[in-house]
Amino acid sequence: MAAPRFGVNYTPSQGWFHHWLDYDPDAVRADLDSIAALGLDHVRVFPLWPYFQPNRTLIRPRAVEHLVDLADAAAERGLDVNVDGLQGHLSSFDFLPAWTRTWHRRNLFTDPEVADGQAAYLRTLAAALADRPNFIGMTLGNEVNQFSAGPHPDPDRATRAEVDVWLERMLAACEEGAPGKLHLHAEYDACWYQDDMPFTPAQAARRGALTAVHSWVFNGTAQRHGRVSVPTEHHATYLVELSKAWADDPHRPVWLQEVGAPAPLVPPVHAAAFTEATVENALDCPDLWGITWWCSHDVSRDLADFPELEYGLGLLTNDRRPKDTARVLARTAAAFRDGARTYAPAPRTTALVVPDDPAARSVCAPGGAVFEAFFRLTADGARPTTRGRGGGRGVPGAGRRSGNAGSARWLRAEPAWGRRPGRGGPAWP
Repeated sequence: MAAPRFGVNYTPSQGWFHHWLDYDPDAVRADLDSIAALGLDHVRVFPLWPYFQPNRTLIRPRAVEHLVDLADAAAERGLDVNVDGLQGHLSSFDFLPAWTRTWHRRNLFTDPEVADGQAAYLRTLAAALADRPNFIGMTLGNEVNQFSAGPHPDPDRATRAEVDVWLERMLAACEEGAPGKLHLHAEYDACWYQDDMPFTPAQAARRGALTAVHSWVFNGTAQRHGRVSVPTEHHATYLVELSKAWADDPHRPVWLQEVGAPAPLVPPVHAAAFTEATVENALDCPDLWGITWWCSHDVSRDLADFPELEYGLGLLTNDRRPKDTARVLARTAAAFRDGARTYAPAPRTTALVVPDDPAARSVCAPGGAVFEAFFRLTADGARPTTRGRGGGRGVPGAGRRSGNAGSARWLRAEPAWGRRPGRGGPAWP
């Protein structure tokens, strides 16, 4: 297996993502120097959609030039670049163009003219970077599913079928702009956990070049189980393995595209230990494409109104000094880069059966029967994965509905499907 990639979500130290308004190439290069010094190999970058496309038919050339300059500066430092297009949403703030809001209110996922504008924007960014050897590809946008359902206060509702059409068109636009690159979409964990979310696990596990998961233990995991616990330290692993229940390809790559150590649930003094445990556990997952930590630099205290946890998530301080969490990730990346470690996790041959119906996916959420069963098995040393009820996806040798197939062992978290989350446990089918 190819060694996983190690990277970071780039949060500019000066001006946060508002830096696009007064782009400073020297500050960007200093930030990238501090990232490259950690021995990481890629960054994920975030154009702010309204700054780049303030009108549906105006994609600002100067803003695109700044994005290309950032990519070229990254290349000079040995860093590859993934670009998220439709931001969209970052760190509790929404960034949506005026031509989609208030007097021009149109649905982000179903309005034909909005879709035309979005596709043109994604195609333009992809085309601008297509000839750069360090361009990994496009992510459609950061956690755009949060706009499609509650708890967003003003969602742009769509059906699953409408979202599927939207995903297909936006991914095609990226491919048109940069053929053959790694284009994908990425959702926050409601995609896997929330029954009424129109972005589904099947879409996440089948649309795009690979599956992306975003792991945040403030979703109830750390609150329920505590800072030092099997569920908290293996939550990222769980999402990687949960995604495989819906994948048609049993070896589809999975990208742990966001994961971080959120205070106060993970206090700063314990952040390095959490980072090490999370990374090591994720590296025990087969077919892991990479780990991209959130985030590179702390948010400046000069900026107001961020949730408190957002100010301290960086691997580096706002003045570019590495923290202990940075040293953990740097050591791990160096071990793989220098050949001191190889990536060869054993197959996971115990699988929990997961319901295929997206309206039942809350059993996979914190407190749900699948979630709790997975971590009881993990605590027992079973190294579980998951599979869908209709087939053997993700489990080597699987091919029947229940029981044992060769070395594969399948478990159901039943009786559970009709119960409230947190009740029931694993049992043989």
